[in-house]
This record gives sequence, C-alpha cells and structure tokens, in this order.
Amino acid sequence: MSANLDQATVSGFGDEWSRFDQSALNDAERQRIFDDYFGLFPWDHIGAQSVGADVGCGSGRWALLVAPRVRTLHCVDPSLALDVARRNLAACPNVEFHRASVDSLPFADESLDFAYSLGVLHHVPDTSAAIASVGRALKPGAPLLLYLYYAFDNRPVWFRALWRTSDLFRRAIARFPMPLRFVSSQAIAGVVYWPLARIARLLDRAGALPTSFPLAAYRDLSFYTMRTDALDRFGTRLEQRFTRTQITQMLEATGFRDIRFSSRVPFWCCVATRI
Repeated sequence: MSANLDQATVSGFGDEWSRFDQSALNDAERQRIFDDYFGLFPWDHIGAQSVGADVGCGSGRWALLVAPRVRTLHCVDPSLALDVARRNLAACPNVEFHRASVDSLPFADESLDFAYSLGVLHHVPDTSAAIASVGRALKPGAPLLLYLYYAFDNRPVWFRALWRTSDLFRRAIARFPMPLRFVSSQAIAGVVYWPLARIARLLDRAGALPTSFPLAAYRDLSFYTMRTDALDRFGTRLEQRFTRTQITQMLEATGFRDIRFSSRVPFWCCVATRI
C-alpha cells in the first residue's frame, strides 16, 4: 500500500467525481477554467510528439483538452474517479489510464516531456515527496504545471480569519458519512457560494468589486461548478495549504528551477522546469 496516500481522502474523491462527472459542464465554461489554470503553461515547448502525465486526473476534465495536443497523455489517479475519466475520454485513443498513487507512478525516470497536477498534491500527506516523485519522471528541461491551495498569504487578515472559520466546518463535515457529507456541501453551495458569487457579479458589473471579496472567482461560473467545488472543499478529509514561498522552496528542493507563478486566481498556480 502507498505510504503517501490518505485512503479516506481517496475514497472521497472517488465519490465526488462519480457524482459530478462533469457531463453537465458546458464546453465554454470548461475552456474558461482550463485557461485560468493553463495560462502559464509553455505550449511552445509541447507538440504533437510529446508524452506527458495528468497526475491526479479525477474525471479527466483537463485531459479532454490536453490530449488532442500531444502524442500520449497518461492519466493517473488512485481513486474510482479513474473509471469516470475512462468514460469521459473514450473518444481519445492516445490516452492511457493508470490506477496508481503519486509515490508509485508507472513511469521510468526522465521519460516524460511534461506533467501537470492541479488541485491534487495538497491532499497527500507529504506534498514535497509527491512533487519529487513527479519530478523524477520528467526529462531535464520538462515543465511541470502545479496548482496547490494557497495559505491566503496575499489576502488581508480578515480574509484569513474568515477562512479559519470555514475550515472548522470543513473539518467536521469531512468526517460525516458520505451521504451526509454530500448533502451538507450542497447546502453550502446553495446558501453560501451562489449568493456571494452572484453579489460579486453584480458588484463587478458596477465596477465596484473589492479585491478580496469572498468567492468572487465564481461570479461568472455555473451553479454546477459551485456544487462540485463545495463538495471538493468541504468533503475532503486531508487538506494542506502553502504560501508562495513554501511552494518555491519545495520545488527548488526537489529539482526544479525557473518557477513562475500566476498573478490571478486560482492561487497558487505555477509552472516550473525540471533541472
């Protein structure tokens, strides 16, 4: 059994992506969210002969847009979400699927031209070791696109205090039985996410949206995405958060350089080059 894996968290993600298989996500919204994550990615270094990996692929929602650009895309996930990804990517013959954890990746050292891991490695016990594991599979000079939950290091004190309050609810809800966890997260999506997101949209259109307005990133997104992310946020047992400095230190310590961070949400999204 994998040492760098929390089984309760893995089981939760299998349930999440089975409930929200992204079939209700329209193409325009998928592309918009994809662009938010992949805005930093060096597509000019990746081509039709490239081989890469989606580490923690979940439902395969990003692989659906990456696969047509490359020769082979390996989708890796330890949870039942991999079965959802197989269905969603059935029309992509160049995608290979691997049920594996991040510390048992099925790749030879220095064999991949690129990798990305979005919203995954903060859910494993040892994030730094997970980054190192991905790094070993990358060729020298290959890029890694990485998204880790931020520690609100670019937000005011009141915002961090608000998060700490919400995290108390997360810690409790994440320990509920799965059905109750789902119902609780959906209630939060309805009474917290949706109202704040729509208020943010009105303020934005009026040119009066404050910089740190809670959940403003959802102002133009669907309720389906809010429901998905509410379950992701409040239904997950193991969650870690990192400052930009900590992420830089982990990447540098595990063999990466040329680290660049996105200046827009989601924070922190960055790209780094394997030495």
